[in-house]
Amino acid sequence: MRAPLSVIIPTLDAAPQLAKGLAPLVSGVSEGLIRELILSDGGSRDDIAELAEGIGAHLVRGEKGRGGQLARGAEAASGDWLLFLHADTLLPPGWVDTVFAHIESSERAAVFRLAFDAQGLAPRLVAGWANTRSTLLALPYGDQGLLISRPLYRAIGGYRPIPLMEDVDMIRRLGRARITLLPATVITSAAKYERDGWGRRGLRNWSCLARYYLGVAPDKIAERY
Repeated sequence: MRAPLSVIIPTLDAAPQLAKGLAPLVSGVSEGLIRELILSDGGSRDDIAELAEGIGAHLVRGEKGRGGQLARGAEAASGDWLLFLHADTLLPPGWVDTVFAHIESSERAAVFRLAFDAQGLAPRLVAGWANTRSTLLALPYGDQGLLISRPLYRAIGGYRPIPLMEDVDMIRRLGRARITLLPATVITSAAKYERDGWGRRGLRNWSCLARYYLGVAPDKIAERY
């Protein structure tokens, strides 16, 4: 049986961050889960092409914008299941067994629980809220990854080529009944929060979400973000 999973990662000058997260992907290949790794690039000026060639990844190029990059990556994928990841998100030990168990028992989409690569109260609170929001409101964000079957991805129209809020747009179309929170936790980079301040970054994210739900166009939100 061919490996069922295509892993799709959007990149933009992300080669250093991506290199740190490759080890867990190796186990996915060796254990027969990952069929291919697709890097969907938005105009990087780093050595992403050399990195892709060195690890045997398929590099897709196009305009900058995470929604469009994810959509192009999905178009290039051949797996029965798709796993969308951010370049600075690290899969946990045992993730292969978790994903195998899900795809063998469910047709629903799924996301991971979230933690940050930082210590202290603020990272725990922000991650805790993200996990609570995912459970109670069925509203995870893209840094939690998205595991989805190809038929379901196509049925809801896939990622739309929007510059921001592409993850929320996708989750809204999936709906609560078609998404599951996996019993595994990814580690994502806290760099943006540490740069901007945990409170300030959190308020900015909430402002973007509120404006999106009020009907403001994603490109207008992206201008202020």
